[in-house]
Amino acid sequence: MPRNKIISIKPKPWKEISRETVLEKFGRGIEKVVFELPDERQEEYYIKKEHESVAVLAITKDNMVILAKQFRSGPNKVLVEMPGGGCERGESPMETMQRELLEETGYEGEMEFVTSLVDCGYSTRIKNCFVATNCKKVSEPKNDENEFIEVELKTIDEFRELLQSGQCTDIEIGYLALDYLGFLKK
Repeated sequence: MPRNKIISIKPKPWKEISRETVLEKFGRGIEKVVFELPDERQEEYYIKKEHESVAVLAITKDNMVILAKQFRSGPNKVLVEMPGGGCERGESPMETMQRELLEETGYEGEMEFVTSLVDCGYSTRIKNCFVATNCKKVSEPKNDENEFIEVELKTIDEFRELLQSGQCTDIEIGYLALDYLGFLKK
């Protein structure tokens, strides 16, 4: 079929021809997937194979946002982010979020699930958004061996400025959580 032929087909799932793991390390991987497209061509796609993850907008009783400041190897810099992480085998997203908030910050709060979302069009990751309100510090952080986290508190306005700067991860979760709590309403 000629490449420049215009096709009017409603989107539907493509036919998967093959799938192979190209790289796998630290619970993440890259898969090469060959699909047959609606015009019958075959194309290779490289998909990030990742575990389900969680992130939380955690707020103290006096409306301070609890954040984790840490080095991130992808952008090669220190970022200030919402607490979160990857779901471990057999662990629900809620259990993961409660564990991650406590481990990374030493805080606990009244946890609520907000929604799940697709990470990106080339990843298998599903992200789960939570809010935790009335948070209080109950212990010192207990980070994993490769985590070196400093807890930072910001006002809601400072947190919004952080999101607007684009210099953190899970920006969409931050806005979804702020909206869920009514902080984006006019």
